[in-house]
Amino acid sequence: MKFIEGGICAVKGVRAGGIKPGKMGLAIIQAEGNAAGVYTRNKVIAAPLVVTREHIAKTGRLSGVIVNSGNANAFTGVQGLADARIMASALASKLDVSEELIGVASTGVVGRKLDTGWISAHIDEVLDSLGEDGDASMKAARSIMTTDTVPKEIAIEMDCGIRIAGIAKGAGMIEPNMGTMLAFVYTDAEVHPDVLQSCLAVAVDKSFNMIVVDGDTSTNDMVLVTATGQSGITPEVSDLQAGLDFVLTELAKMIAVDGEGATKLIESKVTGAATEEDACLVTKAIVRSPLVKTAIFGQDPNWGRIVVAAGYSGADIIPEKISLSFSAGTEVVELVKDGEVVRNDDETLSKLKEIMAEDEIYIITDLGMGDKSATAWGCDLTYDYVRINAEYTT
Repeated sequence: MKFIEGGICAVKGVRAGGIKPGKMGLAIIQAEGNAAGVYTRNKVIAAPLVVTREHIAKTGRLSGVIVNSGNANAFTGVQGLADARIMASALASKLDVSEELIGVASTGVVGRKLDTGWISAHIDEVLDSLGEDGDASMKAARSIMTTDTVPKEIAIEMDCGIRIAGIAKGAGMIEPNMGTMLAFVYTDAEVHPDVLQSCLAVAVDKSFNMIVVDGDTSTNDMVLVTATGQSGITPEVSDLQAGLDFVLTELAKMIAVDGEGATKLIESKVTGAATEEDACLVTKAIVRSPLVKTAIFGQDPNWGRIVVAAGYSGADIIPEKISLSFSAGTEVVELVKDGEVVRNDDETLSKLKEIMAEDEIYIITDLGMGDKSATAWGCDLTYDYVRINAEYTT
């Protein structure tokens, strides 16, 4: 496996483009192939997800995706569904394909009518800009941003010869099961839709469902994958799974580190759990905890908050078996071993404070209950998070 340039346009058969003249943005990705999707579990489901899910369930394929930013088209009732279908129809007519081969996505403010007139007025501009290079991929990635501070994209080539690439957006309202995040992933492998769906579901559980910024679950979360088949290679399922796992995990980490107002990436790894579910419960409780997140932002070596989060996570734990350590990637500070505090002196706490000052902080919690593990990613909680969300629509 190796990184390659070009973003989603590094995949054969993908053309992309986008514009972002202000708060509103519009992206189009043209790629024909078998497709699969994973969607939010919020019971308030945005109109574009309803439409896209219907289309993929019926055809198992996509020819293109149209995405707007600045308005979520969520909690907009019958009109919202009609507007999502207008978006699909508009792109379908331009590409001369069936409306059921178009995916639709939106992101932005919830509860406000979508300005389909603006989309119709700019669709030709985006179509005229479609390209097959890295610049085209980057334009698409930038056009779907809301409170994101950086575009998010990645492309890899597997040893078996297939390419997998993706772009994503997300910075706030991020909590498993997925947050206000969109991801559009492409591969030039030949893959049956059922295989694509099962591999995508597994990859999402390992990646996007393991990030937390603020604990909110959005109405618009969607991950789509399209296989153009233009490499002519049908990979082993294990190779496809490994590639999707890697691409989605890297995108998930980009979202976590770009959390609204964030200054640090937190990686929480839980080992020694009795079950995978317990490992997930504990590791997500740690990166979700406002007290843990604020302590790391303030470089306050109040490590007891980790143990507290583990305790209320709902997992099966025995306090006397817990071990805890912190690292910034090199030096490791061991704080608890088999339920006993190892060191809590000024020197140790000073080292912990230094680790918390780094850009990436690793928390390792061993429950001592079994051999299952899980990793989650999050970010610190800062003053700027409050400011950004206090001023979101103004």
